[in-house]
Amino acid sequence: MTGAETEDDIPLGERKTVTDFCYLLDKSKQLFNGLRDLPQYGHKQWQSYFGRTFDVYTKLWKFQQQHRQVLDSRYGLKRWQIGEVASKIGQLYYHYYLRTSETSYLNEAFSFYSAIRQRSYYFQVNKEDRPELVVKKLRYYARYIVVCLLLNKMDLVKVLVKELSEEIEDYTQRFNTEDQLEWNLVLQEVAAFVEADPVVVLNDNNSVVVTSNRLQEGSVPPLEQGMVVGQLVLADALIIGNCNSQVKFSELTIDMFRMLQALEREPVNLAAQTSKQGTLEPSEKPAKRENPHKYLLYKPTFSQLFTFLSASFKELPANSVLLVYLSATGVFPTGHSDYEGPYDFGGVLTNTNRDVVNGETVQKRNQAQKEMHCLHPGDLFPFTRKPLFVIVDSSNSTAYKNFSNLFGQPLVCLLSPTVYPKSVQDHCQRGSLFTLFLYSPLLAFSSVCGLNSLRRGLWERAQEFLRKVYRDIGQMITRSRTIDQAFLQFYGDEFLRLLLIRFVFCSAALRLHKLFRESRSFPESYPELPKQDTVECSLLQKHILELATMLDVQSLFWSDSLETY
Repeated sequence: MTGAETEDDIPLGERKTVTDFCYLLDKSKQLFNGLRDLPQYGHKQWQSYFGRTFDVYTKLWKFQQQHRQVLDSRYGLKRWQIGEVASKIGQLYYHYYLRTSETSYLNEAFSFYSAIRQRSYYFQVNKEDRPELVVKKLRYYARYIVVCLLLNKMDLVKVLVKELSEEIEDYTQRFNTEDQLEWNLVLQEVAAFVEADPVVVLNDNNSVVVTSNRLQEGSVPPLEQGMVVGQLVLADALIIGNCNSQVKFSELTIDMFRMLQALEREPVNLAAQTSKQGTLEPSEKPAKRENPHKYLLYKPTFSQLFTFLSASFKELPANSVLLVYLSATGVFPTGHSDYEGPYDFGGVLTNTNRDVVNGETVQKRNQAQKEMHCLHPGDLFPFTRKPLFVIVDSSNSTAYKNFSNLFGQPLVCLLSPTVYPKSVQDHCQRGSLFTLFLYSPLLAFSSVCGLNSLRRGLWERAQEFLRKVYRDIGQMITRSRTIDQAFLQFYGDEFLRLLLIRFVFCSAALRLHKLFRESRSFPESYPELPKQDTVECSLLQKHILELATMLDVQSLFWSDSLETY
């Protein structure tokens, strides 16, 4: 209401419009805040609540579009308030993506975040003397950057980081706030994240080519006719990260970020996703993509991790696989006992124990006590009642060689090297080499050969060559007479097939590389792969040398495999 105007002066219809808008706005805030109380695990409990929240926000968004003039004049609706509604819808889609792993929802989040910037909804915020409004704008930028990172829109990320930097500078100069260091840390984290890839692909004009490493049509070797493999499907994945030295942004380490994408299909193109040019309509059912459901757990405590594991296990459909990916610091046994069981080889630390009380470091626990937040191989035994696929990237990954298959279900563990040459170890902040191989073998191969950049034409030729190599590795796995049946049980699923093939390629490449001399520098698996049929196969060794020649790094590899052994 404006000036000296009283409520009675407003026509009844317009008064009802304002009342209805206020009701929808309050209801939307109430439902949105209630999302925080929903359990993060389990598939069923949250869906109806999310549905109700979407419905209210859809009505609110359409309502403010239809009645903008009345709301401007009678309610005093500001553009930043419209931006807040759009930002909340973007957050809804992003959280729906996190809970469903359907990448099409990322595109929906992007379209709303993008519109906020294009339409300058937050532009007037800087003119108001209200720091809390500026913080809303900064948080919007941080969320927008996360979505752009996940969609590999790196050029836009760089622009947004520059804009965010200017906004933070303006914010800290205008208001004497205590959160300046926090916002500067956000900037540092995202800048490091963008620069984390060790190798860049360049066009002829030296501009950077953004490559995608999600599963694409034609990137997985097809099953040959007559191949006898399992019908299991990867349904759930826990992606766990606790590497203190590693680049991270928004509770996502670079290893987690890479594995997350390795377990997703390439999203539908955004242009094809948006129905009407220039309009924003919350979509109830974006195009569905079949991705395994994922939980992203950054530094989970043991109880949190066990809760999520149990929820995944409980809801795992028939003929489905649970994948557990661990990227974490190794915990080593303090001594040897007479009986070496599944809790005597150490494991990985999922949460850094804080032995600090009132700022004082507390004396370390008795050596006989085991680390509380260490995930031992034995901790996973109960979950082997169903098909389980484990990936461990850690300095103590070999603890998981001591697995026991107690229930006869398919079980495979892919284990990282535990020691790297110094030149590789120096880059560990930018992510693990082992995870990089599982995410993008060519990126990892180029990195371990000391290459910083590749021309686009060479990159594409090498990728095409690798597709042929993958087909051959697939045949090695399926035609081996001595391979453990567990590998074949998992081979029917496209995501697991590609991970197995990339694992074999990684193992073979590192075995031929002259810098990798110790057996601890090679990946291992449980059950063991038949080496002569896979990682030491002469055909695969020939392929690796051909790839090295293509990249002009053949001097880094043993040309005669007999020299290696």
